[in-house]
Amino acid sequence: MGASNPTGHRFPFARLAPSLATLELVDVLNSLMSPAFRIFLGVAEVLAAVGLIAPGVTRIQPWLVSCAAAGLLPVMIGATVLHISRGENSSAMITALLFVLLAVVAFIRWKVKPILPRTASKARGHSMVI
Repeated sequence: MGASNPTGHRFPFARLAPSLATLELVDVLNSLMSPAFRIFLGVAEVLAAVGLIAPGVTRIQPWLVSCAAAGLLPVMIGATVLHISRGENSSAMITALLFVLLAVVAFIRWKVKPILPRTASKARGHSMVI
């Protein structure tokens, strides 16, 4: 079945991804940044993901899509710098690519093709017949 840790809890998928639950990884992350900062980054990234998806789907406050994308840009810069300083070139290239994609989304949804708000899209699509 699953692998178990020293406390006796079972991790059913630990064999598939054994490095996810290693104490060494936690120690490395703790040496790079505080646990509070890591939690802040995680919460910020989840909120940004919601901000990238929800306003475009619901068409409520669609300008938040470009704000969410722009808000993630400093996170990707920091991640790229961190990976380069650790010599993790493939991870640095991925975060740099994510930076470029986020910059493109932010610009396109802000200037080139903004998402219309719900009221504007209804008014534009229907004409009044009198």
